[in-house]
Formats: sequence, structure tokens, C-alpha cells
Amino acid sequence: MNGYIYFEIQADDVMRAVDFYKNIFGWKITKAQEEIPIEYWRIETGEARGGLLKRPAKAPPPQSGTNAFVCSIEVADFDQTAEKITKAGGQVALPKFAVPGVCWQGYFLDQEGNTFGIFHVDEKAK
Repeated sequence: MNGYIYFEIQADDVMRAVDFYKNIFGWKITKAQEEIPIEYWRIETGEARGGLLKRPAKAPPPQSGTNAFVCSIEVADFDQTAEKITKAGGQVALPKFAVPGVCWQGYFLDQEGNTFGIFHVDEKAK
């Protein structure tokens, strides 16, 4: 069975990205203690696990589209989380929209230019 089990976020300013995701989602992010050839941060979300690392190559220029997997994070309150994101320096990439009968979804850019989504489950969404 295939399933979503791990994700990675690349950043130009690693500490800025660590602070951004800790503050928005309350994730536990700790520097990896293993001897690996790069600076790497472990992410624990309570569900999925992931990592954060310095971007190994130039980010694509603005308006180029996504060059990696886009992860969407389930949140308890879409509007409250969207407000936290923009107040923390994130940008709306695609405003909130209904996935009828499923959820409210939207996409954002973090301060590193990475696209990510948030969704709030709501069977009454339309």
C-alpha cells in the first residue's frame, strides 16, 4: 500500500523557514544529530514526518510554477491559519476555494517561495 509518509522543505534561509513552520503549525523541528554531509532539520507534525534543508540549487524564478511536490496540511480553521500565514510573511498563491462535499482548500508561498496548501475538512463545502 502506498501512502504519504515523509516530506522535505527546501529553504534559502533555513532558520527563517524553521521559525515560519514552527509558528504557523506548531511543529517540533530539531536539528539532526546524525553525521550527514548537510545541515538537516527533522520535522515532527504529530502525523507525517519530514525534513528541512538548505536548498541545494537555485530556486526557479518567480512565476515559474512548482518544481517539487506540494504538500497540503489539514488545519482546524482555514481562515485563522491563512491569517497567521500572511501575518508571518507568507503569500496567498491560490485563494480559498471549495472542494464540494470535501473541504476548503487554498495554496500559499512561504518566505522561501515554496508552495504549500492548507485544507479544512467540511462536508458542507460548496
